[in-house]
Amino acid sequence: MAGTDRHRGAPIREAATEGGSQPGQEKPSRKHRATKKNSRKRSPKPPARKRAYVCSVRLNDEEKALLTAAASAARTSLPAFLARSGIAAAQDLDNTVAAIAGRRETVSELFSARRDLKRVGVNLNQAVKVLNSGEWPAELENILAATERAVQRVQKATDQLLQQN
Repeated sequence: MAGTDRHRGAPIREAATEGGSQPGQEKPSRKHRATKKNSRKRSPKPPARKRAYVCSVRLNDEEKALLTAAASAARTSLPAFLARSGIAAAQDLDNTVAAIAGRRETVSELFSARRDLKRVGVNLNQAVKVLNSGEWPAELENILAATERAVQRVQKATDQLLQQN
């Protein structure tokens, strides 16, 4: 189909489309890849041991980074690491449940201590209001002692929670 273009006198050629080969050009010969020697191919798992279920896990950036680093250290993929870790934790329920329960108890104590601190803070504000009016509150020493106990309780629970991480 080569000829001259009626408008400009240029030869007309077929255009290659979709990134295919250009007309009139030979295709380059393909070279076969050399197979790796000593390549290690795993044999497939028997059907009884094959993992068929998918579980989705949501992680924040910090958790994902920590788990990815642990999986790399174990020379395994993240999903395999999570599966093996979960199975190991499930097989040692005494230690796992104790660790999780200890953390839950600490968090529960922290929230309880915060509620107490808020209540004591309300009482302390009322005592300060009485002091500002020129009077001496009758229970000021008790309120200050309760405030100190609540603050120490929050601090203790926070320290326990930080030690568990």
